[in-house]
Amino acid sequence: MKAYLSISYSKRKELKEEVNAIIETLQSFNIITFVFADQYQFHSSQEKEMMQAALQAIDDCDILIAETSDKAIGIGIEAGYAKAKGKPVIYLRNKKAEHSTTLSGISDHHIIYADTNDLKDQLNKLLQHYTS
Repeated sequence: MKAYLSISYSKRKELKEEVNAIIETLQSFNIITFVFADQYQFHSSQEKEMMQAALQAIDDCDILIAETSDKAIGIGIEAGYAKAKGKPVIYLRNKKAEHSTTLSGISDHHIIYADTNDLKDQLNKLLQHYTS
């Protein structure tokens, strides 16, 4: 199984601990994590190429995890595309972050976490039910 992790590109470094917690938890279930922001670098004039690569990567994944602690239009686009393709969408955000009604509204599962340990615990419980 493979998961596409959608995160804010501009806040990627700030979300390092959260991303690592997600990757570690997914690995414990033998789920490969694909982080688009870590795999590709595009110039601002390459928006079509960037989105084609992102959509292809989502096509190649089984599930999309949207880390929405920082709202970003790209996360919503990626999650909407995954949902339209019939892929499960998991909505994640820190409890201190602003809620995204639209992204939450299309998501199949929601995890609102206090810290990385809470994130790991909740994601672990969800994946136990999801992979069984």
